[in-house]
Amino acid sequence: MTTETARPVLDDRRWKALGVCLTAGFISLLDVSIVNVALPSMERGLGASEATQSWVVSGYALAFGLALAPAGRLGDLRGRRQALLFGLALFTAASVGCGLAAGPTWLVVFRLIQGAAAGVVAPQTSGLIQQMFQGAERARAFGFHGSVVAVSTAVGPLVGGLLIEAFGTDNGWRWVFFVNVPIGVAALVAGHRLLPRLPVPGDRREKFDPVGVLLLGSGVLALLLPLVQEQQWQGRAKWALLPVGALLLGAFWMWERAKSSRGDAPLVDLGLFSLRSFTLGTLISLTFFGGLTTIFFVLSLFLQNSLGYTALGAGVTILPFAVASAAGAALGGRLVTRYGRGLVVAGLSGVVLGLLGVVLAVQLVPGRDAGWAMALPLVVAGVGSGLTVSPNTTLTLTLVPVRRAGAAGGVMQTGQRIGSAVGIAVVGAVYFAHLAARGPATKALQLGLLTAMAIILVALVLAVVDLRARQTHPGRDDLAPAPPRGLGESGAGEKAASGA
Repeated sequence: MTTETARPVLDDRRWKALGVCLTAGFISLLDVSIVNVALPSMERGLGASEATQSWVVSGYALAFGLALAPAGRLGDLRGRRQALLFGLALFTAASVGCGLAAGPTWLVVFRLIQGAAAGVVAPQTSGLIQQMFQGAERARAFGFHGSVVAVSTAVGPLVGGLLIEAFGTDNGWRWVFFVNVPIGVAALVAGHRLLPRLPVPGDRREKFDPVGVLLLGSGVLALLLPLVQEQQWQGRAKWALLPVGALLLGAFWMWERAKSSRGDAPLVDLGLFSLRSFTLGTLISLTFFGGLTTIFFVLSLFLQNSLGYTALGAGVTILPFAVASAAGAALGGRLVTRYGRGLVVAGLSGVVLGLLGVVLAVQLVPGRDAGWAMALPLVVAGVGSGLTVSPNTTLTLTLVPVRRAGAAGGVMQTGQRIGSAVGIAVVGAVYFAHLAARGPATKALQLGLLTAMAIILVALVLAVVDLRARQTHPGRDDLAPAPPRGLGESGAGEKAASGA
């Protein structure tokens, strides 16, 4: 096995290299939400049908989620620098293809490639942070990462609205994709210069696990497909895919255990799940993103379809959340080493409080002025979101050995994608069901937000359980009876961010 040296960690270029990683992560996450406001422009300028529009949105999410875990493992085995640059180059080229698409079919094809490329980039970012930083500096780096996640997700509608305003409804949708190109090219040039040539964290003699990739990919696909297509696929037959997905994931679990028992390297080291910090942190992330993503979903629909806001106006209304979330994430990266899981509990509580404020705001200030009324509650929710994402990522990955960081980050982010799909399906069903019954749009929004809040409350309960366990067993970050095989190598300074 290759050894990890201290020299790359102490390299002064690591903060500049982090900027490259965060730029790549920014444009890949921006494309999750930026296209939502461009769908009417695609319909007018390209003749995109509802089915095409659905695949432009859901196809990206599907390909993104399917690529995460295999790409993370590939980075562990072959080098994260190379994997990040490859993913970024593919993403940039696919963005050009999307913008130049001559017809709806080509747009969907390039959008799928773009999503897969984003799935290659994402786990390399968290893996490189693990590899380049330790202790308090790692927590700060994850704080910046959390700011990027928050800003890119929430600012998408605003950027999309500005581009549509600038380039018109016929061709504005093309610039939603073209905007990635200069950023991607600049990040590629900077990445070749600044990303350090770190030792390959995994053992090059370990073989990739194609059977594991097939089982995991088909299982995740069977789970996600009926969720992301919930509005487009009518009838109940689609839900038959959920138990199929569960069976495939069960088969994946047994296959990985069998490989580990034979001494072969699995796609995902199941020993990670005997780390309490990793298991609970992943579950918190899954449930939190299940509620968080739906906030922008129902707010954008309500503001544009019910209050008559433009795409730009809807983006400006959501902007306070993005700014506050970025500030909260940067602050959380600095405070997590002092307060640990308690910071996540405080952050989740702030999100719940902010959502309650939005529910009250639209009730007390109906009509077009509701956007102003919900600004302060969105700031509260945004700060809470920032105090949740980056500290939870730090705590989740703190005991994961660097050689497994890519696969672990891929698993965690796959959970986020599954949570987002489940949340949008559930909250969307509540929102649209109330509208279909000809109920008031304000009531539909309130019910949708309350449903999102209930999902986030699950994350809050998990965080409280973890916090109480840490208080009951002070000084012990992980309550597993013994470290799993191969996981006792996280290195000096790893526990500095555990918050134990």
